[in-house]
Amino acid sequence: MTNRVYSVFVPLILAFSVSAILISAQQAALDAAQRQQVIQAVIANLKQHYAYPDRAQTAADALLTHERSGDYRRAADSAALAGLLTRDLRAASQDNHLEVVYIPAVRRQPLPGSGSPPPPAGQSASQAACTFESVRMLQSNIGYFKLNSFPDVSACQVAARAALAALNGADALIFDLRDNRGGFPDMVMLIASYLFDHPVYMYNPREETTHQSWTRSPVPGSRLSDKPVVILTSSTTYSGAEHFSYDLKMLKRATLVGERTAGATDIASFYRIIDDFGMGIPTTRPINPYSEPDWAAVGVEPDIKVKAADALASAEKLLQQKLKSK
Repeated sequence: MTNRVYSVFVPLILAFSVSAILISAQQAALDAAQRQQVIQAVIANLKQHYAYPDRAQTAADALLTHERSGDYRRAADSAALAGLLTRDLRAASQDNHLEVVYIPAVRRQPLPGSGSPPPPAGQSASQAACTFESVRMLQSNIGYFKLNSFPDVSACQVAARAALAALNGADALIFDLRDNRGGFPDMVMLIASYLFDHPVYMYNPREETTHQSWTRSPVPGSRLSDKPVVILTSSTTYSGAEHFSYDLKMLKRATLVGERTAGATDIASFYRIIDDFGMGIPTTRPINPYSEPDWAAVGVEPDIKVKAADALASAEKLLQQKLKSK
């Protein structure tokens, strides 16, 4: 299993205020020569890096056809051109992981740093550092784990295992991913391993399918493999959290309660192609065994749709009913 982190590029863009990313029309505008330069750079990178050469050629041909038809002349600025190119690449390739993005320099500045606040009362420093906001037991012996990312296993394996051990006696589990911005696939796999009594395949659009694509189940001493699981989602559930949610939903191991997730495209590799333009291009060929497309651009649909603010109460009620009927 590689230790690559999921792209947080899209969420970081969204985190900036509108006032911080305003640029003048003159800066964003493209003349015909610049537009042609961008299109040629997109095609060159597509052919060089895309994992599916046949789709690369089909998509490249489609872009040239649109360019000859004058379809890109109506792009008012660089961002609009990036949007049109993304639309046409996806339509031609049937791959929502392809993306062209425009990132003016002002949007590439790092976010201001800040000191580390003390952990909330009742939360250990290691849990806080690993973005494990809350690990506790709710009424009816329901375990609750709120994690706001899937942090690096090398730094947070001990904290993750301690959190799951604290919930080992629960009769049901809630994973709260409503504020989860993604993270490392290895942590997704580690936590998922506790939820099965045998190895299961976890589809990941960022990685080739290998023997590492199966969970390390069963986890010795874990009593969680047969407990009902609910995952709370929101419109700001991103990337690695969508990986966890999608696979457990497809495996019928968890019920999703809340809102459709963000649909953050899991960019396999990001290439800066020219000036302020970049591309997300899949460079691996994973095997998706499910008929339902993954979350790229569309998100993961919950099983029970409620507002994110109401998801926890709905999940508790659902699990209490399940436990009573046993």
